Amino acid sequence: MNELEIMQRMNRRRFCGHAGSGLGATALAWLLQQSGLTASETGLQAKASTLRPRVKSCIFLTMEGGASHMDTFDPKPALDKLHGKPYVRKNVILQSNQNRGDRIFVRSPFAFKQYGQCGMDVSELFRETASCVDDMAFVRSVYADSDNHPAALFQFLTGQAMQGSPSIGAWTIYGLGTVNENLPAFVVLRDGRPFGGTSSWGSAFLPSSCQGMQFRGGDHPVLNLHPPEAFSAARQEACLQFLKSLNREHARSRTMHPELEARIANYELAYRMQAEVPGAVDLDEEPKSIQALYGMDEKKTASFGKRCLMARRLVERGVRFVQVWLGGWDSHTDLTGGHRNAAERADRPIAGLLKDLKQRGLLEETLVVWGGEFGRTVDTSVANFKQKPGRDHNPGVMTMWFAGGGIRGGTVVGSSDELGDKAADSPYHLRDVHATLLHLFGLDQDQLTVLHGGRFKRLTDTGGTVIQGILA
Repeated sequence: MNELEIMQRMNRRRFCGHAGSGLGATALAWLLQQSGLTASETGLQAKASTLRPRVKSCIFLTMEGGASHMDTFDPKPALDKLHGKPYVRKNVILQSNQNRGDRIFVRSPFAFKQYGQCGMDVSELFRETASCVDDMAFVRSVYADSDNHPAALFQFLTGQAMQGSPSIGAWTIYGLGTVNENLPAFVVLRDGRPFGGTSSWGSAFLPSSCQGMQFRGGDHPVLNLHPPEAFSAARQEACLQFLKSLNREHARSRTMHPELEARIANYELAYRMQAEVPGAVDLDEEPKSIQALYGMDEKKTASFGKRCLMARRLVERGVRFVQVWLGGWDSHTDLTGGHRNAAERADRPIAGLLKDLKQRGLLEETLVVWGGEFGRTVDTSVANFKQKPGRDHNPGVMTMWFAGGGIRGGTVVGSSDELGDKAADSPYHLRDVHATLLHLFGLDQDQLTVLHGGRFKRLTDTGGTVIQGILA
């Protein structure tokens, strides 16, 4: 069929379809070029930062369940006088507790003490972490939008209170690429599934090579890492080369599907990981003194201590983003027992991580972040108070702390109100926290965008404000 015949048969719908395909290909090529990728190259090559980077990697300590700010790092002595007295929440229904009306104030059962040269107030729950406060910056006025665990975790880790958005780790990898091509650029250290599933470390509409890879606990953190004994390295390489040729042939006729290239890159990464991962996760290589520093010599702290030590070993080898999870903070009842149990598992390993990073010179290039999906209420239901008082979910305010590269240690930014019910002075939304993390990596939140669903999307959505007060 010649060009004249084509034009004669071309109606309006066909014209728009052909034109749209051509424009789509052009737009895709442009977008991939802008992000440092090409249609045939969707791996995780290292990319240049748009701003001056302060850090190379991040260890994000995720306290799943929502740790209470007024029982950890934000003392509220005013609650002592109100303990046991009614608190009326007019026309307010909490998803975490459907009681309307009278509720009971709950004081903190934990004593606070000042630590460090900065004189930071820290709860008895974190005595060992408190020895590092001169390297830490606290933001006591962070707030979110949801008091439902899954939605709150999604917002905390992806910027949106619903599934379908890339996690902050995925955005970081998309913007910067990888340093060590033999390890995942984004690793998740936890056992089991979190509230809402694995979307908290997913890549959503970003290339699948940006998603987090979960390393499990126990003796086999990565499943199927080793081939069968009868399967020689030469045979495995030959099989992978054959598979690669099939994948390339399949992708060659489907250039509009860059996810195929990402899938091929993941296969190749899995092969390279067989040589690199065993050494990275072999904690027995560490001296007994280092293992003890992380609490691996005690049953209560051993599990989380292993994850923290593994996080250090991973960033040491070039992993950009490590998410370390610890649950147990959802203390609706028995605040004293619940929070003490969670903190006993966390305190020593966190202190060990900060001290170990510092003594190795890694803290200057590593950002450590601590926080949960929301704070907790200053009150509880009447029924709970009569048993063992606890606290419910409170997105109105929470405390987060930061340590490492680019952080002004020994500082406090923002505050909650007198009781700890809401953010008061200098409130910062989670968008601001995310904007700050990107800034420390040298990424401009306004430039790190992807066209999806008809508009350019970014981690901070409508935009966040960098928290300048914590920056060195």
